[in-house]
Amino acid sequence: MNEAISTEQKQRLIQDHLVFMDGITVKFGKVVALDDVSFRVKENEVIGLLGDNGAGKSTLIKALNGYHQINSGVTYYNGKPAEFRSPQDARNAGIETAYQDLALVNLMSISRNFFMGREIQRRIGPLRFLNQNEMDEISARSLADVGLENIREMHEAVNFLSGGERQAIAIGRATHFGAKLLILDEPTAALSVKETEWVLRLVSEAKNNGLAVIFISHNAYEVYEVADRFVILQHGKNYAELASDETNPKDLIEVIAGRK
Repeated sequence: MNEAISTEQKQRLIQDHLVFMDGITVKFGKVVALDDVSFRVKENEVIGLLGDNGAGKSTLIKALNGYHQINSGVTYYNGKPAEFRSPQDARNAGIETAYQDLALVNLMSISRNFFMGREIQRRIGPLRFLNQNEMDEISARSLADVGLENIREMHEAVNFLSGGERQAIAIGRATHFGAKLLILDEPTAALSVKETEWVLRLVSEAKNNGLAVIFISHNAYEVYEVADRFVILQHGKNYAELASDETNPKDLIEVIAGRK
């Protein structure tokens, strides 16, 4: 994806993609985590971002959402230069990220985690208070839409939820707040077969609701079920890019391992 392109072609690609990253380099001291990486995502597209451990997958999405600052390269989001200084900046722009640990606060309630950073407040005189009842009602409706009906009361802590239920919170939150891009970092790690199937269904539903999805994984069989295209990184560099109709899970494993 690092082929030379004209300025006119580049501008057309920027406008045709929700995410356009070109020449991205990220260094931590003398360690080069990403080396001249290009990455693109269209609207309403599911991208499988694949690679072995240490390939640079998580670093790339953290460079996209403002968690890591890039050393060189350009990033465009929704046709405009992206200058996110933090993940909160990215969230405000419509990029919702669910990391492998989900970044949920275990002792905080389900609804507080759902609204984290976007809490609804009510004013009484000069004072402001959280509108807990409204947040509970909205959270319950939104989570029911993704299949989390009657799980628990919204005021209960999330540490009682299963891994699949936690992923559903992230996906439901992205849908409710009108995100354009949902980033899932190893969303099926350590899940049961049943919960994995549920999360994959939620990814398909997120696409049907108009979201673009970046699905980070090392499991080719799982991500193949939902992805339109695959980008494979190796040692912090672009290694391969394949459409789903150009490959199969077995061949993807061979590519990830560097044997193809």
